[in-house]
Amino acid sequence: MSLCAMIIMGVLFLSETWAFASTRIATSIVLDENEEPQIRLNFNITLLDLHCDYVSVDVWDALGTNRQNVTKNVDKWQLDEAGARRIFSGRNREAREVKHEEHENADELQGHAVELTKQNFPDFMKEHDMAFVDMFDPGAFGVNDSHPPGKSLPKRFKKKREQKIMAFPTLRWYHAGQAVQPDYKMDRTVQALVAYAKRKLEMDEKYKEWFSKNEHQTTPEEQDKKRQLYQQQRPEHPGCQVSGHLMVNRVPGNFHIEAKSKSHNLNAAMTNLSHVVNHLSFGPPIDLNQDRKARRILKQVPEEHRQFSPMDDSDYVTKQYHQAFHHYIKVVSTHLNMGTSDTNSLLTYQFLEQSQIVYYSEVNVPEARFSYDLSPMSVVVEKEGRKWYDYLTSLCAIIGGTFTTLGLIDATLYKVFKPKKL
Repeated sequence: MSLCAMIIMGVLFLSETWAFASTRIATSIVLDENEEPQIRLNFNITLLDLHCDYVSVDVWDALGTNRQNVTKNVDKWQLDEAGARRIFSGRNREAREVKHEEHENADELQGHAVELTKQNFPDFMKEHDMAFVDMFDPGAFGVNDSHPPGKSLPKRFKKKREQKIMAFPTLRWYHAGQAVQPDYKMDRTVQALVAYAKRKLEMDEKYKEWFSKNEHQTTPEEQDKKRQLYQQQRPEHPGCQVSGHLMVNRVPGNFHIEAKSKSHNLNAAMTNLSHVVNHLSFGPPIDLNQDRKARRILKQVPEEHRQFSPMDDSDYVTKQYHQAFHHYIKVVSTHLNMGTSDTNSLLTYQFLEQSQIVYYSEVNVPEARFSYDLSPMSVVVEKEGRKWYDYLTSLCAIIGGTFTTLGLIDATLYKVFKPKKL
């Protein structure tokens, strides 16, 4: 019986010690006591079909905040066809405003320009080796916008979707019927436009001179590359990566990305807000490669409590005109307490997201909207373990209970099996 008591106490002692050494993750919901007036919003978004020149980040909230074209702490990168960064388009920089010239006698300018339509455009390009074309919106821009005198003047043209015109006016140089990229984006003054046209003509003459000397010594591929070099041809992909962070008030609001320009009227039909969310999160950014404290704490947190950026690497592509995705985000502050000291605590923000396609009228420019709302409740995720005095009490109970129970069993067996006297 004594041997049996020792075995039972040993098993119970090991089980109790294991339970004391082990911990569990517990969650609770409490009121959020965070008194900070603002929260940081981190984003990295790729616009698949919108040029950086037209990308505007706006912020609105329930307190009346309405910030247009936010540039502080915002980077823009022009992308190539493979999606790689090609040209840095600016940080903390306002969009440049294009200079215009007013002409008192607009009728005189009409004689220096040829009005192009969908019907006569192909024939005109066949007849003219080079042309400087002004794609304009007749309803938004008058005849006095940008029409300097001279034979290289912009030619008016009313095709939109066929030429992929995103904004009006768009001034584009054509050579042998093909558009030369990038489009003209400088001042719309007589001096600037004439200088641009002269430069194009001079570069064409230089190419012809080079071609006459090297026609038989070069391959067609080399000749084509040389022509693009003299034309200053740089194929332009409309993709743009916009990233950075915003300090927003802790109230319901939204930030949205839309096409906007001080010097253009946007063509709603050609505004495509398809995008990829590379990263979106709230609160101070967490770099697990650099922050040892965050790496140590998050290693102990279950995956279901680590929804800090569930939208990362998500594609939101629209397939029709006048559409854009709107995202609705519910943000919940999360306190990770993996110990009693501050070195084992971390404040993070989890969020849930729902997205849907919103349809716009033909005259409105679509926008990719991210609406957010902060919950008044906070989730506390903490590690729970047994107290030392609870462990000692359990050990004493095991020892005393084992002896008492086995003593009762021994006494009962003794009475049952004790020989009876005659």
